[in-house]
Amino acid sequence: IKVNYMHSDTATLDRVEIIRDLRQGKIDVLVGINLLREGLDIPEVSLVAILDADKEGFLRNRRSLIQTMGRAARNASGQVIMYADKITDSMRIAIDETKRRREIQEAFNKEHGIVPKTVKKSITDIAGFIAEASENVDKRKRKNGEFYTASDDEDSLEEQQESILEMPAELLAEELQNLPRSEVEAMLSGMEAEMAEASASMDYEHAAELRDQIVAIRSQLEGTTSDDVIKRLKTGARKGSAHATRRRYRGKH
Repeated sequence: IKVNYMHSDTATLDRVEIIRDLRQGKIDVLVGINLLREGLDIPEVSLVAILDADKEGFLRNRRSLIQTMGRAARNASGQVIMYADKITDSMRIAIDETKRRREIQEAFNKEHGIVPKTVKKSITDIAGFIAEASENVDKRKRKNGEFYTASDDEDSLEEQQESILEMPAELLAEELQNLPRSEVEAMLSGMEAEMAEASASMDYEHAAELRDQIVAIRSQLEGTTSDDVIKRLKTGARKGSAHATRRRYRGKH
Protein backbone atom coordinates (compact mmCIF):
# COMPACT_ATOMS: atom_id res chain seq x y z
CA ILE A 1 0.00 0.00 0.00
CA LYS A 2 1.35 3.43 -0.96
CA VAL A 3 1.06 5.79 2.00
CA ASN A 4 1.84 9.41 2.79
CA TYR A 5 1.07 11.56 5.81
CA MET A 6 -0.01 15.11 6.52
CA HIS A 7 -0.03 17.00 9.81
CA SER A 8 -1.11 20.43 10.98
CA ASP A 9 2.30 21.98 10.19
CA THR A 10 2.57 20.62 6.64
CA ALA A 11 3.37 23.55 4.35
CA THR A 12 0.72 24.76 1.92
CA LEU A 13 2.45 23.64 -1.28
CA ASP A 14 3.32 20.24 0.16
CA ARG A 15 -0.29 19.84 1.26
CA VAL A 16 -1.56 20.65 -2.23
CA GLU A 17 0.79 18.09 -3.80
CA ILE A 18 -0.12 15.39 -1.29
CA ILE A 19 -3.82 15.88 -1.95
CA ARG A 20 -3.20 15.77 -5.70
CA ASP A 21 -1.21 12.53 -5.35
CA LEU A 22 -4.15 11.01 -3.48
CA ARG A 23 -6.63 12.12 -6.13
CA GLN A 24 -4.44 10.80 -8.94
CA GLY A 25 -4.04 7.42 -7.25
CA LYS A 26 -0.30 7.81 -6.65
CA ILE A 27 -0.95 7.03 -2.99
CA ASP A 28 -3.65 4.80 -1.52
CA VAL A 29 -3.71 5.98 2.08
CA LEU A 30 -3.22 9.40 3.61
CA VAL A 31 -2.50 9.43 7.33
CA GLY A 32 -3.72 12.61 9.03
CA ILE A 33 -1.94 13.60 12.24
CA ASN A 34 -3.65 16.11 14.52
CA LEU A 35 -5.83 17.31 11.66
CA LEU A 36 -9.33 18.67 11.94
CA ARG A 37 -10.12 21.79 9.98
CA GLU A 38 -7.02 21.07 7.91
CA GLY A 39 -8.43 17.67 6.99
CA LEU A 40 -9.66 16.29 3.68
CA ASP A 41 -12.76 17.33 1.80
CA ILE A 42 -12.41 15.68 -1.60
CA PRO A 43 -14.67 13.16 -3.36
CA GLU A 44 -11.97 10.49 -3.78
CA VAL A 45 -12.02 9.83 -0.02
CA SER A 46 -14.19 6.71 0.31
CA LEU A 47 -12.98 5.47 3.69
CA VAL A 48 -12.13 7.37 6.86
CA ALA A 49 -10.51 5.34 9.66
CA ILE A 50 -10.32 7.00 13.08
CA LEU A 51 -7.74 5.41 15.36
CA ASP A 52 -8.08 5.58 19.15
CA ALA A 53 -11.61 6.91 18.73
CA ASP A 54 -12.35 6.20 22.40
CA LYS A 55 -9.62 8.51 23.71
CA GLU A 56 -11.64 11.52 24.81
CA GLY A 57 -10.08 14.90 24.08
CA PHE A 58 -10.19 17.83 21.69
CA LEU A 59 -9.64 15.65 18.61
CA ARG A 60 -12.04 12.95 19.80
CA ASN A 61 -14.95 14.93 21.24
CA ARG A 62 -18.35 14.71 19.58
CA ARG A 63 -17.89 17.77 17.37
CA SER A 64 -14.46 16.66 16.17
CA LEU A 65 -15.67 13.14 15.47
CA ILE A 66 -18.66 14.40 13.46
CA GLN A 67 -16.38 16.71 11.49
CA THR A 68 -13.83 13.98 10.82
CA MET A 69 -16.50 11.45 9.85
CA GLY A 70 -17.86 13.97 7.37
CA ARG A 71 -14.69 13.69 5.29
CA ALA A 72 -16.23 10.67 3.56
CA ALA A 73 -19.55 12.41 2.87
CA ARG A 74 -18.79 13.46 -0.70
CA ASN A 75 -18.31 9.90 -1.91
CA ALA A 76 -21.43 7.83 -2.63
CA SER A 77 -19.67 4.77 -1.19
CA GLY A 78 -18.14 6.64 1.75
CA GLN A 79 -17.58 4.68 4.95
CA VAL A 80 -16.21 5.45 8.41
CA ILE A 81 -14.51 2.99 10.75
CA MET A 82 -13.78 4.00 14.34
CA TYR A 83 -11.25 1.82 16.14
CA ALA A 84 -11.91 1.68 19.89
CA ASP A 85 -12.08 -0.64 22.89
CA LYS A 86 -15.33 0.93 24.03
CA ILE A 87 -18.01 3.30 22.75
CA THR A 88 -17.62 6.65 24.51
CA ASP A 89 -20.39 9.21 24.96
CA SER A 90 -18.81 11.32 22.23
CA MET A 91 -18.75 8.37 19.84
CA ARG A 92 -22.38 7.51 20.56
CA ILE A 93 -23.53 11.11 20.05
CA ALA A 94 -21.54 11.38 16.81
CA ILE A 95 -22.96 8.10 15.49
CA ASP A 96 -26.53 9.04 16.43
CA GLU A 97 -26.21 12.51 14.88
CA THR A 98 -24.79 11.06 11.67
CA LYS A 99 -27.64 8.55 11.54
CA ARG A 100 -30.20 11.32 12.09
CA ARG A 101 -28.77 13.40 9.27
CA ARG A 102 -28.62 10.38 6.96
CA GLU A 103 -32.30 9.60 7.57
CA ILE A 104 -33.27 13.18 6.71
CA GLN A 105 -31.17 13.08 3.54
CA GLU A 106 -32.53 9.70 2.48
CA ALA A 107 -36.12 10.89 2.97
CA PHE A 108 -35.40 13.99 0.89
CA ASN A 109 -33.76 11.93 -1.85
CA LYS A 110 -36.70 9.52 -1.97
CA GLU A 111 -39.24 12.33 -2.14
CA HIS A 112 -37.44 14.05 -5.01
CA GLY A 113 -36.19 10.96 -6.85
CA ILE A 114 -32.52 11.74 -6.23
CA VAL A 115 -29.87 9.04 -6.58
CA PRO A 116 -26.69 10.00 -4.64
CA LYS A 117 -23.59 10.22 -6.80
CA THR A 118 -19.96 10.91 -6.00
CA VAL A 119 -18.95 14.49 -6.78
CA LYS A 120 -16.82 14.62 -9.93
CA LYS A 121 -14.02 17.17 -10.08
CA SER A 122 -11.15 17.44 -12.53
CA ILE A 123 -7.51 17.20 -11.53
CA THR A 124 -5.27 19.86 -13.05
CA ASP A 125 -1.95 18.62 -14.42
CA ILE A 126 0.53 21.27 -13.30
CA ALA A 127 3.38 20.18 -15.57
CA GLY A 128 1.21 20.09 -18.69
CA PHE A 129 -0.52 23.32 -17.74
CA ILE A 130 2.77 25.18 -17.38
CA ALA A 131 4.19 23.72 -20.61
CA GLU A 132 1.10 24.86 -22.50
CA ALA A 133 1.31 28.30 -20.90
CA SER A 134 4.94 28.68 -21.96
CA GLU A 135 4.13 27.64 -25.53
CA ASN A 136 1.21 30.05 -25.77
CA VAL A 137 3.27 32.94 -24.42
CA ASP A 138 5.78 32.41 -27.24
CA LYS A 139 3.04 32.40 -29.87
CA ARG A 140 0.93 35.36 -28.74
CA LYS A 141 1.73 39.04 -29.22
CA ARG A 142 0.45 41.51 -26.72
CA LYS A 143 -1.68 44.47 -27.83
CA ASN A 144 -0.80 47.49 -25.69
CA GLY A 145 -3.56 48.57 -23.33
CA GLU A 146 -5.81 45.61 -24.10
CA PHE A 147 -5.86 44.28 -20.55
CA TYR A 148 -3.71 46.38 -18.22
CA THR A 149 -2.19 49.81 -17.85
CA ALA A 150 0.45 50.73 -15.34
CA SER A 151 -0.94 52.75 -12.46
CA ASP A 152 0.04 53.79 -8.97
CA ASP A 153 -3.61 54.04 -7.92
CA GLU A 154 -4.34 51.62 -5.07
CA ASP A 155 -7.89 50.80 -6.21
CA SER A 156 -6.65 50.16 -9.75
CA LEU A 157 -3.99 47.76 -8.45
CA GLU A 158 -6.60 45.88 -6.43
CA GLU A 159 -8.85 45.59 -9.49
CA GLN A 160 -5.93 44.27 -11.53
CA GLN A 161 -5.21 41.67 -8.85
CA GLU A 162 -8.81 40.46 -8.97
CA SER A 163 -8.72 40.31 -12.77
CA ILE A 164 -5.50 38.32 -12.74
CA LEU A 165 -6.97 35.65 -10.49
CA GLU A 166 -9.70 35.06 -13.08
CA MET A 167 -7.36 34.77 -16.08
CA PRO A 168 -5.99 31.52 -17.55
CA ALA A 169 -2.35 30.96 -16.60
CA GLU A 170 -1.22 30.93 -20.23
CA LEU A 171 -2.17 34.61 -20.57
CA LEU A 172 -0.79 35.87 -17.29
CA ALA A 173 2.93 36.05 -18.01
CA GLU A 174 2.35 37.72 -21.37
CA GLU A 175 -0.13 40.28 -20.06
CA LEU A 176 2.11 41.29 -17.16
CA GLN A 177 5.21 42.00 -19.22
CA ASN A 178 4.49 45.73 -19.51
CA LEU A 179 3.55 46.24 -15.86
CA PRO A 180 6.07 47.70 -13.39
CA ARG A 181 7.92 44.98 -11.48
CA SER A 182 6.61 46.36 -8.16
CA GLU A 183 2.99 45.91 -9.26
CA VAL A 184 3.62 42.37 -10.45
CA GLU A 185 5.28 41.48 -7.14
CA ALA A 186 2.33 42.98 -5.24
CA MET A 187 -0.08 40.87 -7.27
CA LEU A 188 2.00 37.74 -6.73
CA SER A 189 2.07 38.39 -2.97
CA GLY A 190 -1.71 38.65 -2.98
CA MET A 191 -2.04 35.44 -4.96
CA GLU A 192 0.34 33.59 -2.63
CA ALA A 193 -1.63 34.79 0.40
CA GLU A 194 -4.88 33.64 -1.20
CA MET A 195 -3.28 30.29 -2.03
CA ALA A 196 -2.32 29.78 1.62
CA GLU A 197 -5.82 30.80 2.73
CA ALA A 198 -7.44 28.43 0.22
CA SER A 199 -5.30 25.55 1.47
CA ALA A 200 -6.11 26.32 5.11
CA SER A 201 -9.81 26.34 4.16
CA MET A 202 -9.39 22.93 2.47
CA ASP A 203 -10.09 24.40 -0.97
CA TYR A 204 -7.17 22.51 -2.46
CA GLU A 205 -8.32 22.79 -6.06
CA HIS A 206 -8.32 26.59 -5.90
CA ALA A 207 -4.95 26.50 -4.14
CA ALA A 208 -3.55 24.33 -6.95
CA GLU A 209 -4.94 26.68 -9.61
CA LEU A 210 -3.32 29.65 -7.89
CA ARG A 211 -0.02 27.81 -7.65
CA ASP A 212 -0.13 27.09 -11.39
CA GLN A 213 -0.65 30.79 -12.08
CA ILE A 214 2.10 31.88 -9.69
CA VAL A 215 4.57 29.43 -11.21
CA ALA A 216 3.68 30.51 -14.77
CA ILE A 217 4.20 34.18 -13.92
CA ARG A 218 7.41 33.82 -11.91
CA SER A 219 9.06 31.47 -14.39
CA GLN A 220 8.55 34.02 -17.18
CA LEU A 221 9.25 37.05 -15.00
CA GLU A 222 12.50 35.64 -13.61
CA GLY A 223 13.59 33.67 -16.67
CA THR A 224 13.84 30.45 -14.69
CA THR A 225 12.24 27.00 -14.87
CA SER A 226 8.94 26.08 -13.28
CA ASP A 227 10.72 23.47 -11.14
CA ASP A 228 12.98 26.15 -9.66
CA VAL A 229 10.00 28.35 -8.84
CA ILE A 230 8.10 25.48 -7.19
CA LYS A 231 11.18 24.53 -5.16
CA ARG A 232 11.61 28.10 -3.92
CA LEU A 233 7.91 28.40 -3.04
CA LYS A 234 8.09 25.17 -1.06
CA THR A 235 11.15 26.37 0.86
CA GLY A 236 9.42 29.62 1.77
CA ALA A 237 6.23 27.83 2.82
CA ARG A 238 8.15 25.41 5.04
CA LYS A 239 10.04 28.25 6.72
CA GLY A 240 6.78 30.03 7.40
CA SER A 241 5.25 26.88 8.83
CA ALA A 242 8.26 26.24 11.08
CA HIS A 243 8.21 29.86 12.29
CA ALA A 244 4.54 29.55 13.19
CA THR A 245 5.24 26.34 15.08
CA ARG A 246 8.03 27.96 17.11
CA ARG A 247 5.75 30.86 18.01
CA ARG A 248 3.06 28.46 19.25
CA TYR A 249 5.51 26.56 21.40
CA ARG A 250 6.97 29.76 22.86
CA GLY A 251 3.48 30.89 23.74
CA LYS A 252 2.87 27.74 25.78
CA HIS A 253 5.70 28.42 28.24
